Amino acid sequence: MLDNGLQHRRHILAVTLGMLGLALVFSIFNSTAFGATNSDEVASLRTIGTAIIKGTEDKTKVPDISVEKFLSNTVKNTGLNQIITGKEDAENFKDPEGPPIPVAGWQKLALMAIGFLIVYLGAAKGFEPLLLVPIGFGTIFVNIPGGGMYAEHSGMLRIIYDAGVGNEFFPMLIFMGIGALTDFGPLIANPKMALLGGAAQLGVFITLFGVTLFNLVPGIDYTMLQACAISIIGGADGPTTIYVAGKLAPEMMAVVAVAAYSYMALVPMIQPPIMKLLTTDKERRIKMKQLREVSKVERILFPLVVLTLSILLIPSAAPLIGMLAFGNFVREIGVIERLSKTMQNELLNIVSILLSLGVGSQMTPEKILNPQSLGIIVLGLFAFCVATAGGIIFAKIMNLFLKEKINPLIGSAGVSAVPMAARVSNKVGMEIDPSNFLLMHAMGPNVAGVIGTAIAAGVFIATYAK
Repeated sequence: MLDNGLQHRRHILAVTLGMLGLALVFSIFNSTAFGATNSDEVASLRTIGTAIIKGTEDKTKVPDISVEKFLSNTVKNTGLNQIITGKEDAENFKDPEGPPIPVAGWQKLALMAIGFLIVYLGAAKGFEPLLLVPIGFGTIFVNIPGGGMYAEHSGMLRIIYDAGVGNEFFPMLIFMGIGALTDFGPLIANPKMALLGGAAQLGVFITLFGVTLFNLVPGIDYTMLQACAISIIGGADGPTTIYVAGKLAPEMMAVVAVAAYSYMALVPMIQPPIMKLLTTDKERRIKMKQLREVSKVERILFPLVVLTLSILLIPSAAPLIGMLAFGNFVREIGVIERLSKTMQNELLNIVSILLSLGVGSQMTPEKILNPQSLGIIVLGLFAFCVATAGGIIFAKIMNLFLKEKINPLIGSAGVSAVPMAARVSNKVGMEIDPSNFLLMHAMGPNVAGVIGTAIAAGVFIATYAK
């Protein structure tokens, strides 16, 4: 049986080789497949050195390339050569109404190094990897010399940015997902926590004055509209920052979005030193009693009441608050669980990936490496630190009048980085007393901060939008 099988395979091989031989003979004597016309010399084994290949007749479209020139072009177009020589002309990043912006190779290399650092912080150090990892890769991708990932109409990152980052589409979807994901019960159970969320907005408004001082620095000249977009970074709310920048200062969308998302992701690094500086060991040990049970009716009515008040009082904030309320209402009513789960999981994850890649796509040298942008990064950090301090200090002030004391650590959760800021408050509290669980208490000011930042954004837009 083995001999028969072997013989059968040999027959198949012989037939196959015979067919290939016939095809070769036919191509040598009769082939016209490569000729441009019937009168042209055709390409075959006999004439391959002189024949005209069909479609290459027009030398202006398909020039002849020698082996030497081919190798030279290959070396010239390597990423390493473009970085060393700095030949990249930033054609994909230029202002449509202006000339190409020169970008040195070392600048792109520096931005790619920053991208790898961001990925490292997310992947190895655990600093909000859901945000930092895609932002870091977006930064790397957009700075690849000759990669064209931000090319107009064709670059993937450009398509993502134009589709939802440069407008209010992705921020709105993020707010809807946050609403579906967030439990407003702690805020409903202890409404005075809303004051801490409001106090954290101190960083937003104080930064407006900080912008005035920065205008004294040579090379920096911010307008009031730009100041609003910068100061909202203090709320540690990336979607709201993008929303405000799109309405008031689109030209600053890139750097304010990067700053906002970077500080959101670095909450575990930035906030603890401020929290420890402004509180004593005794204050950090304060234990708060368990929150009361919130009824289902309260949970259902809360998003509707918040939406109604925003419509009546600050309609410019109603779109953001409305999407937050919509997502939370779907979560609480319980009759459309499929939609709620989609908002919380698949949709929120997909939009977060796209939004983070789009934010990373703005990390290009001409947008980041200039005095205006560096000033925004400094002002954004200042706003975030003041917002953190504002919540803590206000909690300490409230303790002067309350019989049941508040642990000041939860005041830092008044920034709207949900639930990152609340987790940091809980972690710092447990460092000094492992039995002191502050997470649910911190969620009250945390979700209040989301609403507070949206209200601050609405105030800015209502005041300055055309």
